Amino acid sequence: MTVWDRPEPPTRPVPLDRDRIVAAAIALADEGGLEAVSVRKVAARLNASPMRLYGYISTKEELFDLMVDEVQAEILPEEQPGDWREALRTLAHRTRLAALRHEWLADLLGGRPALGPNGLAVAESTLAALDGLADIDTVMRAVETVSAYYNGAIRREIANLRAERATGLSKRDWQRASGPHITRMLATGRFPALSKAVHDGTEVDAETSFTTGLDWILDAVATRLARPPA
Repeated sequence: MTVWDRPEPPTRPVPLDRDRIVAAAIALADEGGLEAVSVRKVAARLNASPMRLYGYISTKEELFDLMVDEVQAEILPEEQPGDWREALRTLAHRTRLAALRHEWLADLLGGRPALGPNGLAVAESTLAALDGLADIDTVMRAVETVSAYYNGAIRREIANLRAERATGLSKRDWQRASGPHITRMLATGRFPALSKAVHDGTEVDAETSFTTGLDWILDAVATRLARPPA
């Protein structure tokens, strides 16, 4: 029985329900990451005993599932996108924005499918936009390909943000600090392709990089969806 199928216990003596538990857990995670979330800490924030919470959740993993599903409500589009490209583009951008609001989400992306009501609604909206464009296996691979891209890109962006906080160095500061080492290494002539990238490449911000890569992935998926069935 999943956490969504299991009934909640009575709210007394302390008024409690899963919504309050999840809200408290998300607040803790927003403040300090997933490592800041424990049944004890959530209970303390709610002025309840830890044992009370185990009537609503069995494990911390269940709590994480509930947290992810709550954020899936932020990812769910407000209205059904007009076509499949817009649906996948919207899903990618809304997932990125949700992860920037809740950085801990990046640590939970890409695992097993989200089975909560909001997660299922996101999956339904996405698949509905591709319904009839190809056989279901092709559609599933298309969705998996796009999600693999944006999950990876989001994790990279969040990792960079965490590195900035951990080191106290912005990206520009880090580049300046690393500059002498990189200059010496490139001067050896052992890395000509890398040297060209460093000296001739155009630097773009995270959002531009994300959008450009997403468009390329969507273009590639479009070629597969356009192919007649074998």
